[in-house]
Amino acid sequence: MRDSEELALTPAPFTDGAPATHITPPPEPAHTDGVTDDLDLLVAVLPETFRNALALQPDDGLLLEIVLDLGRPATARYADREVVLGAGEVRAEDLQAVVRELGEFGGDNRAGIARTLHRISCIRNRRQDIVGLTMRVGRAVYGTVQVIEDLVHSGQSILLLGRPGVGKTTMLREIARVLSETGKRVIIVDTSNEIAGDGDIPHPGIGKARRMQVPTPAEQHAVMVEAVENHMPEVIIIDEIGTELEAQAARTIAERGVQLVATAHGNTLANLMMNPTLADLVGGIQTVTLSDEEARRRGTRKSVLERKAPPSFAVLVEIQSFHRVSIHSDIARTVDALLRGEAVEPKQREMDDEGEIHITNRPASGTVPPGERRSAGFSEPIELELERAPVRLQPTGPHRRIYPFGVSPARLGEAIRESGANASVVGGLEESDAMMTLRSIFRRRPGPVRDAEARGLPIFVLKHNTVVQMEQSLRALSQGQAEFDPVTSALAEAETAIQALNTGEELAVELAPQSAYIRRLQHQLAERFDLFSTSKGRDPERRVRVFRT
Repeated sequence: MRDSEELALTPAPFTDGAPATHITPPPEPAHTDGVTDDLDLLVAVLPETFRNALALQPDDGLLLEIVLDLGRPATARYADREVVLGAGEVRAEDLQAVVRELGEFGGDNRAGIARTLHRISCIRNRRQDIVGLTMRVGRAVYGTVQVIEDLVHSGQSILLLGRPGVGKTTMLREIARVLSETGKRVIIVDTSNEIAGDGDIPHPGIGKARRMQVPTPAEQHAVMVEAVENHMPEVIIIDEIGTELEAQAARTIAERGVQLVATAHGNTLANLMMNPTLADLVGGIQTVTLSDEEARRRGTRKSVLERKAPPSFAVLVEIQSFHRVSIHSDIARTVDALLRGEAVEPKQREMDDEGEIHITNRPASGTVPPGERRSAGFSEPIELELERAPVRLQPTGPHRRIYPFGVSPARLGEAIRESGANASVVGGLEESDAMMTLRSIFRRRPGPVRDAEARGLPIFVLKHNTVVQMEQSLRALSQGQAEFDPVTSALAEAETAIQALNTGEELAVELAPQSAYIRRLQHQLAERFDLFSTSKGRDPERRVRVFRT
């Protein structure tokens, strides 16, 4: 890591090649660092009993949401606690009284309060009666864009990622305000009125930006294109791109030279690349078959993954908080590097209490640590055979609970003791935050493996049930590495099947059950080798069968 230096930042595009790791931001606007929440308007729609109980609580600024469920006590959720509002239960009359004070619920079961940023979502029963309300507090937080303000003013399209509740929409709203107040023509495509608030008059938190409301969530892609064709924007702001049609609309906007700033479902770039619906935002991924000579030159398999088109966005920002982000300043180059198995170090920016921004190079989740190389994907199962001198780990990071499925719990316990890993063995999947299994078991994808994948747990796949391989997995776990990539594993299995068919060892081979996206890649691979393939079975057991005529 480089030593810190100082540099005065101007609104010009930030240059990653510059030696600076310490930035002084530009002068702040007059109303920066303020918070507008209109909390009194949200509280006013509550029944009196709940209002009085809420008034007794301190720290209104930490209130996140109020939950009203029929037949249960009302609760207020704060950033650091959850409080029951009163001793009584929520009645149907209470829910109806709140609904009467709100705007109309849309097709996404969301409503709001005019000219505020609060979002009220409802839960309905089978008869479509409202039996629950989630009243989320909306806040316009000025100054949240400072940590990436140079990127915002650069004119490049920016994609924001982050876990739910981290502040993606809040930062998006502030970007709209900052750009519109510099004289740019900014259009917001507001699907659920989260960016500019409910009602026909937008919230002042968006500055001079204009807002286009979306009749139903299914029509967001059409409104995105309409905004470009009808209103000549220089910048388009979109919250939560989540469908293939919306990803295609984003590409259309990018190709017309309009700056696009949007959020998408996903925490990191690696998550996005594994999402077949949204991978097109970063260029999409396709399987390419190399010649024997090219495969030997690259030192990879014959079938590799490559980016198939230019990304719709130039810059990707992984938001960790309002004051800390990781930045991939060249998405095309980063995606290509990840697909080649090369190391990627995003820029980590953090703003201190004095408003100064510090930049470091730091590996983010989903990237490959320096000095390692993995083939044809983001990662592979651990299959290391060589015994190394034992290295005892320092117990850093969060404690991990590992569920051994098909591997020896006793050996795993020994590996944890020998390596000093900050981990423990648990007896059930519901208690765990990681799984360890054998490759032979994983290929069959039994129920517990599918459940672990559905929960998003990291799966550590061993070739042999040995303490040495378990220790190697634990070292990778302590360093935050992902140890399994289903795409790479599935393509490797398809390659083995194709080789067996071409050599005459088999007449037909059935592959392990996979998702629709992975099955499509396997079909494409079989077609390139002039083989036939078909899918059989029902999800989640649907699988590809490869055969000759």
